Amino acid sequence: MNLRNQLNFSGGPGALPETVLQQVQEAIISVPEVGLSVLGISHRSDWFAQVVTETENNMRTLLGLGKNYHVLLLQGGATQQFSMIPMTLLQGKNAPADYLHTGYWSGKSIHEAQKEGKIRILWSGEDTGFTQLPSNETLDFSADAPYLHYVSNETVEGLQFHELLGRDDVPRICDMSSDFLSRPIAADKFALIYAHAQKNIGPAGVTIVVMRDDLLDGIPTDQFAGMFNYRNHINAHSNFNTPPVFAIYVVLLVTRWLLKDIGGLNNMARINQEKAALLYTKLDQSNGFYRGRAASTDRSLMNVAFSLSTKEKEQHFLAEAASAGFSGLAGHRSMGGMRASIYNGLSLSSVEQLVDFMFDFQTRGQ
Repeated sequence: MNLRNQLNFSGGPGALPETVLQQVQEAIISVPEVGLSVLGISHRSDWFAQVVTETENNMRTLLGLGKNYHVLLLQGGATQQFSMIPMTLLQGKNAPADYLHTGYWSGKSIHEAQKEGKIRILWSGEDTGFTQLPSNETLDFSADAPYLHYVSNETVEGLQFHELLGRDDVPRICDMSSDFLSRPIAADKFALIYAHAQKNIGPAGVTIVVMRDDLLDGIPTDQFAGMFNYRNHINAHSNFNTPPVFAIYVVLLVTRWLLKDIGGLNNMARINQEKAALLYTKLDQSNGFYRGRAASTDRSLMNVAFSLSTKEKEQHFLAEAASAGFSGLAGHRSMGGMRASIYNGLSLSSVEQLVDFMFDFQTRGQ
């Protein structure tokens, strides 16, 4: 096994583009335009202020956002947003917010929201093992809900929504942690989008929040602790406290890569669809040797979850895959099986190599 050439199929942190890693390597020694290591540049410097501004502007360009949206670079991960969102938006509300329970991470968000106010679980896939998703036609959205919350891509179960959910007269809030900037979206249809970075857009430590201006209208936030007050972060231009300078700089490099090297989210989506098609075709044509987990209509383009017929075969598969240079293929601890996460930074060539390995493993009847 050559540890220098491992391919990262982990559910997170995900692979970063090779060109970004090369720039990061240089910046750790010295950022070209500054002459200091990125790990030692002040968050109050003019250079970092420019990094934040360019990162925001790049995201606006990629998502097609107007000036009526704030782009915030926060800390605390999606987990902090699980609390901040209901803490802010449920205060003083009698009607419950609508939540979809579609898998492991939406379950986490529901648990935290219930501590802050009233919510209604509009739909749950728990009884059927989270193998499929609901559609707009099957959901009874409330016109009185303060907001609708859902997770666009469930990393553990390998499920992804491929349509816009909800009503236009109820604020849509979406956890896009694992598919943010992986495909075009109707960003202007959402009141708030949040995503931690360590899947598609950077290392752990920074969380993106895209918020429409009017979402906080009429909501008193003065009683919130400083770090839990969105207005503080807006007013401080994502520099309310010492931000994760390194992580934000890497996000900047990734957005440049998406814009200049990839050519935007339409091209990124095409590449991601091609990667996913290779893996799902392998599953479907294996005569049951590999067993896909998600319903075909709801398959994730980011996380391909599958299993083999026995635990012994799965352990053998994982051991041989690791020896062959494929890292991170074990399924989530709550689910077991296998999971190939094919985020933006993982190349098509890497997926082709995995599919070749899977074909060889099956041919040998392991």
